[in-house]
Amino acid sequence: MIARIWRGITLADKADAYLEYLQQTGLRDYAKTPGNRGVTIMRRVQGEHCEIMLVSLWDSLDAVRAFAGENPDRSVYYPEDDQYLLDMEPLVRHYEVAGVLGDDGDWHI
Repeated sequence: MIARIWRGITLADKADAYLEYLQQTGLRDYAKTPGNRGVTIMRRVQGEHCEIMLVSLWDSLDAVRAFAGENPDRSVYYPEDDQYLLDMEPLVRHYEVAGVLGDDGDWHI
């Protein structure tokens, strides 16, 4: 399993609106891409800025390519992202998931 980590920074007063926009764009596209296992959305307000981090889980790097295109390390942006984001980071990070603590209390690899 692959974890894809993307981060963006917006003004704190635009964070809620940006999260709504994400639901209509990237999060919707994650959900309809075969091999996507879900996404965790995190945010951290620091003064007038809000950092938003998406950690999506995928069956394989091929599944990530189905979402992101031939170069899966490139960030995927949508037409109105520049109305919210203060910086458009060009790259994301991918990690091989080494283990998950299950509901049963056991580690699964």
